[in-house]
Amino acid sequence: MTKNAQLILDIINAASEHLTAKEIYSKLLSSEKKMSMATVYNSLHSLYLEGLIRKIPMEGNYDRYDKTIRHDHLICKNCGKITDANLKDLTEEFQKSTGFLIEGYDLKLFHLCNNCKLAVANK
Repeated sequence: MTKNAQLILDIINAASEHLTAKEIYSKLLSSEKKMSMATVYNSLHSLYLEGLIRKIPMEGNYDRYDKTIRHDHLICKNCGKITDANLKDLTEEFQKSTGFLIEGYDLKLFHLCNNCKLAVANK
């Protein structure tokens, strides 16, 4: 693994939020690490292909990056805020119902977060 990829992996593993490539780049700059945006994207791609990080595709928005610890996500359909959801692993159930060997899955549950619910209620 390159030095740049290790720096990015360290940022993702230390983060409590689900970061975009631009947010990772900002964290690198604030820690005085010099790296181009292209290097950030290339390193993220390599880390993802190696299975060292998860990529959370966000329809109509920037992809987010996360640790590989098994968990699912709650996504606010209004503001896009992502919250971790620690649900039971459904791999066996998916395998039984489909008859296929499931290597992994990424479950995204869409909802309205409390802030967005309040905003809708106060309109």
